Amino acid sequence: MIGRDHDETGTLRRQAGPPVRQEEPRHAANRRALEAQEPPGTQPGTQPGTPPEIPPGRPPETPPDRPAETPPDDVPEVVPPTEPPPTEVPPEIQPPEGAHWLARLRQGLGRSSAKLGGGITGLFTRRKLDDEALEELEEVLISADLGVTTAAKLAASLAKTRFNQDVSPEEVREALAAEVARILTPVAETITINQAHKPHVILVCGVNGSGKTTTIAKLGGLFKRVGFNVALAAGDTFRAAAVEQLQIWGERIKAPVFARPIGADAAGLAYDALAQARAQRADILLIDTAGRLQNRADLMGELQKIIRVLKKVDPDAPHDVLLVLDATVGQNAHSQVETFRAMVDVTGLVMTKLDGSAKGGVVVALADKFGLPVHAVGVGEGLDDMRPFDPNAFARSLMGLSP
Repeated sequence: MIGRDHDETGTLRRQAGPPVRQEEPRHAANRRALEAQEPPGTQPGTQPGTPPEIPPGRPPETPPDRPAETPPDDVPEVVPPTEPPPTEVPPEIQPPEGAHWLARLRQGLGRSSAKLGGGITGLFTRRKLDDEALEELEEVLISADLGVTTAAKLAASLAKTRFNQDVSPEEVREALAAEVARILTPVAETITINQAHKPHVILVCGVNGSGKTTTIAKLGGLFKRVGFNVALAAGDTFRAAAVEQLQIWGERIKAPVFARPIGADAAGLAYDALAQARAQRADILLIDTAGRLQNRADLMGELQKIIRVLKKVDPDAPHDVLLVLDATVGQNAHSQVETFRAMVDVTGLVMTKLDGSAKGGVVVALADKFGLPVHAVGVGEGLDDMRPFDPNAFARSLMGLSP
């Protein structure tokens, strides 16, 4: 098994083979300086040393007082001089995609941070951190879905160093962000792809409306970016829209989609998809499943059947079982984790819809209670709106601080 690894921006790194380009932070000042060095007149999109294109069938223009001459066949075409090539931007200071993602993360957590930040600001404006203030702080944290136990831990950690002292809202947010990051760091893990398996099977489950199908497509896109050969299986055979949606996503990320008619046996589809993906030497197979309520034993039994059937092809499959959680459900996510974990041995979590809720603190509560790996978070519907989980960026964004 290849060890888990990820870089500072949380970009997935392929564990074997050629190294993957890492994303570096944005440096606006360096970029402006480089733009100022770019010679005037350079056409947008022109590569260094590339002459301007001349339309087909049209010779280079000549001055009006000299007629155009037709060069002999054995004389090469004369290329007009071009402007000096622009200065090449060193890779270490090129604006990375990661900077855009951090901005999206902070924007996506805006509702949660506004709720927390507003409560903290109203609580600690020219006030000492006494027992009464600590109790009120716990209430603010609980209201943001951090949970009773986690809220008490955060308040206690703040009291250790600042009790009975004058504190500003900014100091409180900074201290809480550091403690939240400490809780989240142990669970921030990328998905480890074992290349001894062809393919590495990832089964994706969750309740209705949690965003499983979109999550599969986004994860597939992330894996494709680092060079993996990805295949998708439309295992939600109960919903026509789910199959069509995954097929559209498959076209976008250029990944094959294994599907069957609506109403077909999902376990049979999973069996065929794994056999075909193995024959095609795919690196990763992502299997969608129908949404099911955690309190429906019959539906949970069908999910267990899929796992049993997969093991007939590969005794170790599935190699990962991801539970997709909708952040808008808040504390209800706890019961979902408990039920799915008991039924199908969940190996990791993916949090979605953080941009549509003020309950982003539930991620911290889940990490503190269950200790399950949090592989990725989503803050929108776009293909680029899901990235590997970065505990520091998440903690600071949750507290309304710059990542």
